Amino acid sequence: MPTIILLDTSTLMDVRVIRRKLDTYSPLQFTISAIHTFLDEISVTSKLEVVAIVTCCTEPEVLCPFTREYDAIKKKLRQIEPGNEFNLYDGLDGIESLFLGEWPSNEPVTIVAVYDATSIEQLSRHKTGVELALTGKLLLLGLQDGYESDYREVTPNIKANNNLDVILLQPNLPITELSLQHVFSSIVESYYQQFVAQLICGDLVSKVTVWPVPEQHVSITDFDYKVYKPEQQVEIMGFLDLSTLGCPAAVSRHLISPWVPPPPPPMFRGLKEQRLVIDEDPEGNVPSFVVLLHGALKVENMCAICFIAEEWFGALYACADSKKKSNLVLALFYPGRNSVPWLGDLNALTIPSTPPASDCFPVKSADKKSYSQNNVAWIRQPGLQSDIQKILRHARKLPEKTQQFYKELNRVRKAAICLGFTSLIEGLANLLERECTLLPGSAHPACAFQLTHAAGILREPYSRDPKYTIMPMKMSF
Repeated sequence: MPTIILLDTSTLMDVRVIRRKLDTYSPLQFTISAIHTFLDEISVTSKLEVVAIVTCCTEPEVLCPFTREYDAIKKKLRQIEPGNEFNLYDGLDGIESLFLGEWPSNEPVTIVAVYDATSIEQLSRHKTGVELALTGKLLLLGLQDGYESDYREVTPNIKANNNLDVILLQPNLPITELSLQHVFSSIVESYYQQFVAQLICGDLVSKVTVWPVPEQHVSITDFDYKVYKPEQQVEIMGFLDLSTLGCPAAVSRHLISPWVPPPPPPMFRGLKEQRLVIDEDPEGNVPSFVVLLHGALKVENMCAICFIAEEWFGALYACADSKKKSNLVLALFYPGRNSVPWLGDLNALTIPSTPPASDCFPVKSADKKSYSQNNVAWIRQPGLQSDIQKILRHARKLPEKTQQFYKELNRVRKAAICLGFTSLIEGLANLLERECTLLPGSAHPACAFQLTHAAGILREPYSRDPKYTIMPMKMSF
């Protein structure tokens, strides 16, 4: 889940004076220090989290794009300079455009907005608010002067959809560096904790880290409403070839890595303990079942069917980002026993008592499924034009290219039927007849017969059936 931090850099956030104590302080500097604490903590609990910093004064500006280099973010924070005027609504609107330009619209995002609360009162008099169409959480941290007795809750006018939770945060007053650090630490405790689960395979048990944290899934039907919550156990039920599993629909996909215990706080770690932690090196020296499983699935090109919760299943498999790097990935299917239709009830999958014949599984069907074929995509005109030209090229080389000609002709015809593009079939028949009249005198006699035969069948009503296949005309020469 990516994170975006929106900062108010106006002069209101630069320097203030506490009314009852003549002390000057800078909320902007306090906020930057708290963000440093936030980055240090998520580098331990969620080190794969990508973070972006956006400042907003006259207009939104990306101070640091999405990155996992937290030290680079800290360097950019030192370059912030106070501006003139802050507009929270324009800042959130700019964040929405920034996020949708790099991430899909259904990707959850966490937005932390730190702003001057008094500016919202002035802004709400002139603007109606902002509408956001994002998924995730919006954390609003409004800073203001005074003590607890002076606190006035100022709620920005934000219209969000059902997938975006708007949460108001309030630091302890008066605002100090410690109070803001406490707020950001509470954010880490609430939304950036590791999801540690036990990976079980028979008698082998290993602790793993699942990232991102799997969310609960709500299944709504006509007469039922059920909430599925992932358990902290991933139990392997059995193994299948990846070709047998295919590519079923998944709710989410998660990276599985060996669990590494977090280091103790610096105040409790002496020099001797530091040497001990460094010498142990839990990531490299301690044997891990996760590494063994990942290597086996990668070499054998197989997957492991897992039990996630009651009537909720998933699959573990090796996923390669590049030729050299590979990761163990957990795909969570949609809840239900029949979430993979071609496998049937996942609870009924068992190991047979007698070894099956070599050619009995998987069961081969005479009909080719749509997901096992190359899809035809005619998004633009050149795609359709190239398919038609390919048919005509094979037509000019008949009878040598008879099989290729009818294969391409049936592929284009079935795609046209599925898309409701029936006029293409009539136009294709006219093209074949025209090509027949333009054949040179040196052309093989079978060429004209095959073209006339194909054009005639394309005009028949039964050729509109997608299961029908046009066969070559049988000839004696």
